[in-house]
Amino acid sequence: MIQTPANPAHRSQARTTTERFPLDTVCEAAKILTGASDPIAAMPSVLNMLSSFMGMQMGALALLNDKGGTQAPGRSVNPFVIAATTRGTACQPASSGALPVPVTRTVFRTGVAMVSRDVVAELGADALPPCAPHNRYAFIAVPIREQVHSPYVIGVLGAWRDLAESGWQTLDEDQRVMTMIAAILEQSVKFRRLVARDRERLMEEARLALRKANDKATAEPSPPAHPIEGIIGDSPAIKTVIAQIRKVAPTNTPVLLRGESGTGKELFARAVHSLSDRQDKPFVKVNCAALSPSLLESELFGHEKGSFTGAIAQKKGRFELADKGTLFLDEIGEISPEFQAKLLRILQEGEYERVGGARTLKVDVRLVTATNRDLEAAVARGDFRADLYFRICVVPIVLPPLRERLQDVPKLAQAFLDRFNAENGMDKSLTRGAMAMLSRCQFPGNVRELENCISRVAALSSGAEIDARELSCSQGTCLSAELWRMQTDERSPIGGLAAVRTPLPMIDSGRDQRPAPAPCPLSPADPLSVAPDPAMPPQDDRARLVDAMERSGWVQAKAARLLGLTPRQIGYALKKHGIEVRKF
Repeated sequence: MIQTPANPAHRSQARTTTERFPLDTVCEAAKILTGASDPIAAMPSVLNMLSSFMGMQMGALALLNDKGGTQAPGRSVNPFVIAATTRGTACQPASSGALPVPVTRTVFRTGVAMVSRDVVAELGADALPPCAPHNRYAFIAVPIREQVHSPYVIGVLGAWRDLAESGWQTLDEDQRVMTMIAAILEQSVKFRRLVARDRERLMEEARLALRKANDKATAEPSPPAHPIEGIIGDSPAIKTVIAQIRKVAPTNTPVLLRGESGTGKELFARAVHSLSDRQDKPFVKVNCAALSPSLLESELFGHEKGSFTGAIAQKKGRFELADKGTLFLDEIGEISPEFQAKLLRILQEGEYERVGGARTLKVDVRLVTATNRDLEAAVARGDFRADLYFRICVVPIVLPPLRERLQDVPKLAQAFLDRFNAENGMDKSLTRGAMAMLSRCQFPGNVRELENCISRVAALSSGAEIDARELSCSQGTCLSAELWRMQTDERSPIGGLAAVRTPLPMIDSGRDQRPAPAPCPLSPADPLSVAPDPAMPPQDDRARLVDAMERSGWVQAKAARLLGLTPRQIGYALKKHGIEVRKF
């Protein structure tokens, strides 16, 4: 039995250490898991909250290994990995000691929660948590099912109770709280796996479409390919893109054009349309970044007369105008999360309603989208819906920047100069020295910058021949070099993908992006040892803590989420800096 100190101050401190908040724990866990784009990545916060609100230590989450595991002959094994602990989401083997292996496998096999009131006596000394200062621990493990009432267990949630602090009387309540958290996690994991299956199915459809196109191309000898109108260049990079366009254009597979600003995404979208069976049908384009969400909805779906102020007549949307043809959505990465859900329906079902209308309309549209944003990072942050990403990113085509195809610069420059001469009734030409200087430029603004450069020097040159001395590079008025110097991974003054990632990466929630944890989970780290928010001005730990408390209305749990800490760490920090908590 724990003896209560005689000193009143010590009595108050003893009550605080055993104080528990089961309802608050479940409520906060529901907020974290339902609001996270990846529930597994959010589990360290939930496990730390179990420690702060309930006093349960060294919690961990085990998930079945989707890739299977090694099995000994004649022996049944449930292969699992440790997907999350209080220290992060780094994927660890089952033998890492985060959870007792025999108990975890038993829960996987039976689907029954297990409670050990004395770990050493019932499970052995090997079942003690790492860095345990003594051997008086209880252990609780609850199953996470594939769905409600399903016998199939996909995960196990486990945690230890220090019997030296609170005794075994609270174990039943601990089990109920962990069971409720497991039920919330079940739904989140189920959605995550459905999204992954949808991704695999769409990727398989894309592979089959490309395979059929390849088989058709090899079976029938095709005539010599004619150049695509508007696309200039014969560098290996541009030839690769043209070959991809020719393969995917005859199919109805959605295409996502990736590339930096100025690489000609609209030109390649037109090429997809002109090489398809829909070439005689409409090609409709929309710049998603140029319209607000409400205007974009009216522009794409149309509206009925009187549906809003100013709607004096019925208007057909771009989807309706592009029926049987191709719809090009430029800057798809700029649409709002609310509109993403509305766009997903028409891509899945092919039907929609006009704004203010009740009649369901059906369309048959080939979708081509384009973006210069890193959509994978946006999906990871929760700014872009994963299901919409998998719908539009079936066949990604990465357009090379001009600096990777400098051998095409002379042909492009001559084509732009010919266009300028035709439009202005002139007959100007570039000297060999001017062509050589243009071929050495990096062009961070890509083809668009080259076109502007040719138009500027042609308009300002005095003679019929444009020499290298008349180019902006020679006169010190070209901003290309300065823009290129400013282009980094964090800042992009030009706009676009500074470093294009792999078009279809695997989504991996098993990576821990946080700083390295303390070596022992029983030794809490310095409460404010995390890096400060880069959006906040530099200030000391105390001022940063006060600012977070004021922004959260002096609710410690909310302030903990703002700073990436646990409520218990916030409590330590408040006491350390002598900050009195305001009560309203």
